[in-house]
Amino acid sequence: MTVVVDVAIEITENGLAHFNKLIANEETPGMALRMFLDQPGSPQAEVGIAFCPPGDQRHTDIPLSYEQFTLYVDRASAAFLHQANIDYQLDKVGGQLAISAPHLKGKKPEETADLSERIQYLIETEINPQLASHKGMVSLIEITEDLDVMLKFGGGCHGCGMADVTLKHGIEKTLKERFPEIREVKDHTDHTTGVNPYC
Repeated sequence: MTVVVDVAIEITENGLAHFNKLIANEETPGMALRMFLDQPGSPQAEVGIAFCPPGDQRHTDIPLSYEQFTLYVDRASAAFLHQANIDYQLDKVGGQLAISAPHLKGKKPEETADLSERIQYLIETEINPQLASHKGMVSLIEITEDLDVMLKFGGGCHGCGMADVTLKHGIEKTLKERFPEIREVKDHTDHTTGVNPYC
């Protein structure tokens, strides 16, 4: 991989194999990929990747060269994509692209920031990207005076029978490791109203 000062993006072996296969299927010599952002620096920020035929790259793009293809990143997006990781996670029905970017949703709150702000940032940047593979998400409802963190599940986690396992062995474990002052993490979701649970 070519080292570029402006942005560093790691693609796992599974990710590279996935992209190489997609590009080969296009049967277009010189086909590349382009990484783009929607609402960078906000909680709604999202990353997308699309084919970039020869000649479609922009003069503001930063080319990242991999063994069999080039990934173009817009220079204005570089700061948000620095240290991003792209993986292709295999599952029973095939696989799914997983993209994590620690700077995508904005600057990390200072250690002196309000606890709710720091927890919200962790949810947006680490927890929800993991739940996205199950088409799920959680949102912070409140932090009580007793330092209980109240969360609400959405998407594929809403109505899922494994939500309690996800909460206790995944989310709560992560939050308590980062914020030991937390007493407990509780589910504030009415799972009987879930319409499209993952499990």
